[in-house]
Amino acid sequence: MRKLLLLLIMIPAGLNAQEFTLADTLRGTLSSIRSCFDVTYYDLHLTVDIENRHLSGVNHIHFKTVSAFDSIQLDLFANMRIDSVLYGGQRLNYSRLHDAFFVSFPRQVKASENGIVSVYYNGNPTTAKNAPWDGGFVWKEDSNGKPWVGVACEGTGASLWWPNKDHLSDEPDSMRVSCTVPAGLMCVANGDLIGQNPSQNSVEWVWEISYPINNYNVTLNIADYAHFNNVYVNPSGDSLHCDYYVLKENLDKAKEQFKQVPEMLDCFEVAFGPYPFYEDGYALVETPYAGMEHQSAIAYGNRYTKGYWGRYPGEMDFDYIIIHETGHEWWGNSVSMNDVADMWIHESFCTYSEAVYVECKYGYEKMLEYLVYQRNFINNRSPIYGVYGMNHEGNGGDMYYKGAWMIHTLRNVMNNDSLFKSILKGIAQEFAYETIDGEEIIEYVNQRSKYNYSPFFEQYLKYADVPVLEFKWEKKQLSLKWRAEAKGFRMPVIYTAGDAEKRVLVSNIEWVEIPLSKKEFKQLSFRNDLMLFLTKKIN
Repeated sequence: MRKLLLLLIMIPAGLNAQEFTLADTLRGTLSSIRSCFDVTYYDLHLTVDIENRHLSGVNHIHFKTVSAFDSIQLDLFANMRIDSVLYGGQRLNYSRLHDAFFVSFPRQVKASENGIVSVYYNGNPTTAKNAPWDGGFVWKEDSNGKPWVGVACEGTGASLWWPNKDHLSDEPDSMRVSCTVPAGLMCVANGDLIGQNPSQNSVEWVWEISYPINNYNVTLNIADYAHFNNVYVNPSGDSLHCDYYVLKENLDKAKEQFKQVPEMLDCFEVAFGPYPFYEDGYALVETPYAGMEHQSAIAYGNRYTKGYWGRYPGEMDFDYIIIHETGHEWWGNSVSMNDVADMWIHESFCTYSEAVYVECKYGYEKMLEYLVYQRNFINNRSPIYGVYGMNHEGNGGDMYYKGAWMIHTLRNVMNNDSLFKSILKGIAQEFAYETIDGEEIIEYVNQRSKYNYSPFFEQYLKYADVPVLEFKWEKKQLSLKWRAEAKGFRMPVIYTAGDAEKRVLVSNIEWVEIPLSKKEFKQLSFRNDLMLFLTKKIN
């Protein structure tokens, strides 16, 4: 218990004690009893009793010791029962607190030692009230009355349904998921299907994931699926196996709707580099909820409509879920955050990938139109950044749309498309299969551009308000200044006064004065389709 008390004092200074709990600390903090070991492989075996909405199984957790320990923290929601914990065939003692449990070893495990801890468990996992925004299992039926089961747990945590080290900084190098379901149903998980083991009344489906994977991306999809596939060949001649698992009544719709995949992959591979998971393939799996970026087994629930459930701007009628969730294969699944406070790494870049696709398919002007449409959903109520070490993400909506606009703004602030695109692709390639902090991306941008964009990122990520361009005209002078909280904030302004479009660098330190006639001032307009800001005229 002494170690648990130590965790309590690790809450960052200045936080409201009522805002965060010990449960938040246990889940979000990378304490010494979590950082002392590194997970290398999960071997998850479970049986799904659909009628009783019950899971039972074992997870064999392979680890490498980073620093010597005699106890570790693992995670499993309190409503799930632990049957036993084994190490080297020996039962280990453990204790539970909130959604964490603490395993005691009979001896000190030395640094660089490899081992396997096996956690046997069972229980009724959380049922999602509104997946994927509310985490848990979804228990539905298809039109023929057959079971249709899915799970989505981003934010809530993978430990709601299987025991693991539920901290985003530690991804296994690879994983196996073995799922036993009633005969007549299929279980689709991540990676490659490497085996089917039938028995009298059930079938075990065995899936192998050959890349690092973050815990919330691990998934199960159970239904009476129809399966079809094809092969995508990129311009370099690389072949990617694409598999599609859909309800049988939707097979014809799916074959038509999923024709968008090759063109999308062409666009994304040019912008971000090769699809990250060629060995595991690409899959869309129909789910009873809207969608989720489950690695190499993307959850698809857009009802075969255009846009997002039939809503889309102008003529841009692509399937939003296909495009957005596939973007996550680069942004979130390959390049991953260490802490949920940096969720913008996943969502801002992925949402911007939609604009990348629109520009590739429809052209530059349509891309601007699409972004202007997205701008309507920005709320500026709180910062995009969350609180580190507390499993706390920032402004949920703004990390998508405001974050995408931040990246779009950066492109136009740089005013060098070849440099911007090389940096965007460079981030996707340099940090592939890694977990990183947001500051690493910012430092990468600074190094590649040879310019300090830290105040720029600070303003858009750490403060709720966007920059406000204050302007005034007197004595034939236009004066411009940014109102922004970030120290040393500076950003160009693109304006038209008369016929010519001009660009001037403005800061939040002092006014910039530009000669301007009264006639030109009356014609003054600012390009707000290239950068995210507000304007305020000072009298």
